[in-house]
Amino acid sequence: MIKMISLILGGGAGSRLFPLTEKRSKPAVPIAGKYRLIDIPISNCINSGVKRMFVLTQYNSASLNAHIKNTYNFDHFTHGFVDILAAEQTPGDSNWFQGTADAVRQSRKHFERHDFDYVLILSGDQLYQMDFEEMAHYHIEQNADITIACLPVNAKDATGFGIMKVDDKGYIPRFIEKPAKDQLPNWVSDVSAAYQKRGLVYMASMGIYIFNRKALLELFDQHPESTDFGKEIIPAAIQSQRKVAAYPYSGYWTDIGTIRSFFEANIELTDHIPSFNLFDTRRQIYTRGRMLAPAKFYGGTQVNRALIAEGSIIHARVIESAIIGIRSRIGENSVIKDAIVMGNDSYQTLQEIATNPDEIPLGIGHNTHIEHAILDKDCRIGNNVVIKGGTHLADTDADGYCIRDGVVVVKKNGIIPEGTRIM
Repeated sequence: MIKMISLILGGGAGSRLFPLTEKRSKPAVPIAGKYRLIDIPISNCINSGVKRMFVLTQYNSASLNAHIKNTYNFDHFTHGFVDILAAEQTPGDSNWFQGTADAVRQSRKHFERHDFDYVLILSGDQLYQMDFEEMAHYHIEQNADITIACLPVNAKDATGFGIMKVDDKGYIPRFIEKPAKDQLPNWVSDVSAAYQKRGLVYMASMGIYIFNRKALLELFDQHPESTDFGKEIIPAAIQSQRKVAAYPYSGYWTDIGTIRSFFEANIELTDHIPSFNLFDTRRQIYTRGRMLAPAKFYGGTQVNRALIAEGSIIHARVIESAIIGIRSRIGENSVIKDAIVMGNDSYQTLQEIATNPDEIPLGIGHNTHIEHAILDKDCRIGNNVVIKGGTHLADTDADGYCIRDGVVVVKKNGIIPEGTRIM
């Protein structure tokens, strides 16, 4: 049995995902109607037999902590756990996490006492399905100190990743973090003809690492001022002649870093055969179990390419290419197209609605059109509203909503009055 623990990085302030990260951390952002982003790395770990996990958090972590506490409870016989390690000020260090490596270093005193040979380091805001046990076996076969999961990317994306050169034995002799555009010609890799045809000629780090225990702790001791794995720790390891191996990955993977990437990753889940398979019985995605009624439809709703979460009550005329989250309520004759509706954290009873007739109820009203938009949790959208995002719209910040990359995002608890036009 491979003795390996996992450290899942909760990320920073997540400003590029604002306003979805205004009141929550990136790993706590809802995805696919009923999950949260943190469910992806945790599920990958569970499916790979890695059942000792630490989630390192710092910003807006309350909802993430609650989700993990309410979801991941292992029995006494598996010795598994998912523990939160929050940034903390101590007599020896008064700083918050300064980067990926610093977060792991500051958490060292908590995980070091466990019995393990290898450390799996993951990001909390990526969408993929990977067998970490297979990666660990590769790491052992390579006799590596560090193994980095990698995949080919194009020139447009390469400047946002750590880019590496890989030799014929699978080791990494050169590594650069987020190279400038004019540096890219020196970092072209020898890839297959299929990848070359698509322009995927740069080998990029996925931010998924396996470290030998000894190597990780030694690197921290040798480089006490280093705060980031990609910028400092990994280049230092290569320079000191440590064995750093590349683990090639050819499956689906995407980094949920921006509103646009988040929107596209969700909508792609409605494809007939999506690249990310939520219905894989061998590598299922786990989340909090809720005792909710099945989704209910009235009035002949036309549904095409949609994920509808439990507890929803829908009167809509059309739902197409859409994600409808838990406890969603959608009014009569409304159209939801190319959109993400995250749903509600609780139900609003008919009595509550009748008691406050001047208040817009939770959910989406009647005769409303929502297109190319994201509605965060607990929104109140009035009747006869039109929200149509698109590239013609400039980035905007307004009361209750904002626009990013052409996507209209209604904020959590946002209120859009009756008759509003955003288009």
